[in-house]
Parts: sequence; C-alpha cells; structure tokens
Amino acid sequence: MALLDVCGLSRGQWDLNPVPAASAGAPPASLGHYAFGMRDPQFALPRGRQPSEFLQTHCEGRGDGHRIELAHGTTTLAFTFQHGVIVATDSRASAGNYICEKVVNKVIEINPYLLGTMAGCAADCQYWERLLAKHCRLYYLRNKERISVSAASKLLANMLAEYRGMGLSVGSMVCGWDKKGPGLYYINDLGMRLSGPLFSTGSGSSYAYGVLDSGHRQDLSVEEAYDLGRKAISYATHRDAHSGGVVNMYHMKQDGWIRVGLTDVDELLHRYTEEKK
Repeated sequence: MALLDVCGLSRGQWDLNPVPAASAGAPPASLGHYAFGMRDPQFALPRGRQPSEFLQTHCEGRGDGHRIELAHGTTTLAFTFQHGVIVATDSRASAGNYICEKVVNKVIEINPYLLGTMAGCAADCQYWERLLAKHCRLYYLRNKERISVSAASKLLANMLAEYRGMGLSVGSMVCGWDKKGPGLYYINDLGMRLSGPLFSTGSGSSYAYGVLDSGHRQDLSVEEAYDLGRKAISYATHRDAHSGGVVNMYHMKQDGWIRVGLTDVDELLHRYTEEKK
C-alpha cells in the first residue's frame, strides 16, 4: 500500500516541491535544487550562463589569466575471467596536487549483483551511480526480476548523454552477473558505452594496462586473478603521482559480489621487489 493511501491523501493533493505556474508574460519558473517531489524529476542547473559556455571560458584558456584546472587522479580496473569479474581500485582522493584523503572506497555497490567504479569527479560518479541504483531497484519491483548488466549500463550512458558538454567528469565501469553470465561495460560523461573483457580508467590507467595486457587470460584461477589485480594497481600507483593508498578489490561471482579486502600498495611493491631478486 502506498504511503499516500496510508495517510488518507489523494495522489493529486500532495506535492513535495511545487513549481509555481508562470503568469502571463512572465518567464517560466526555474527548478530549485531539489526537484524530487515533481512528477517528472529533473536535474537542477545553476542559474546564469550555460555550464558548457562557462567551462569553455575558464578551463580551456582564453588568455585572460583565469583558469580552472580540473585535475583528477585515480586508477581503477576491472576484467572478466572464468570465475566472474575482478574489480580493483586505488584509494587516494586528490584535488589537483593536494591529497585530500588516503583511503576512499571508489567502488559503488549498486546492488548485490551490480558494481560501479569512480574515476573523474567523485560527486558526479556518486550521484549518477546512486541514481542508477534507484532505477535498478524500481526495475526489480516492477518486473520481479533483476535488470541485466547491459540494460543497467545503457541506462547510465543515456542519463550521462543528456548532460554532454555541461561539465560532468565521469569515467565509470559497470560490472555484474545476470542470465548471460558476467558482464563488464565502460561508460563516460560523453555517453560512450563499450563492452569488453578488461578496462582501466583514471590517470594511472596506462600503467595498469601494461600489466593487465601481459597477464590477463580467461582461464585464470581465482588467486591468479586476485594477484593480477593487485599487481596492476600497485605498479600504477608507483608510476602515477595522483594514485596511491591501498588496493581495494571486489570479486563479482554468480551468487553476487564479495569484498576481497584492502592491501597496502607499499607492502605489495616491497614484496614484488623481493620476488625479483
């Protein structure tokens, strides 16, 4: 039974965030920052100049001496193998050249069978992937079955495509397990959506790809896959100044994801150095 029925209210009687109708000749009323009570929720934009025009002026350099450096640093990766999907990330949160947090969970737990990663702006990634989690839950309630990994990734890509050029910074991977088995997709703020066996995002991704490309196989054992994920992240943090902290690893299996644990990258690098001797 709906909450409105319990309270004895009709569906047209209660509005959490009413938008006043525009009078004749007046411009239409703009949305506030909280539009969740509207019949058709919309994403609120700041008043004034369009975000795309603002970013072109202040981020790409016009010779006026005022520039905003949207510098982000992270290393995230995910790859499929015979026993599911491995997701591994570093844990350093940086704001330009400033390290603001050493241990951050860059894996968003969408539901027990879906995971998302964060690369880019943490606020953008968290907002849109939590919104994706809401829609995945609504899909389950309406259809009595889990949404597929392909459909969830397409839903996220469509939402981001609507705000292309408005300053979003998202490079995310969505992985999970459905009727077709393990699935892995890459989505960014342009609405791009790619499917593949392995992806890495962030400033340290080029270093992580070097390890992944040389060691990835579909017939990896579970322990070999864990070691490959740890090795790729730890070597990327060694070369990339904006990545560091600990290796945070998840394993997506047929019966849902499990959290493998946290491993300090310094300990891993020392261990790998000793093994080479």
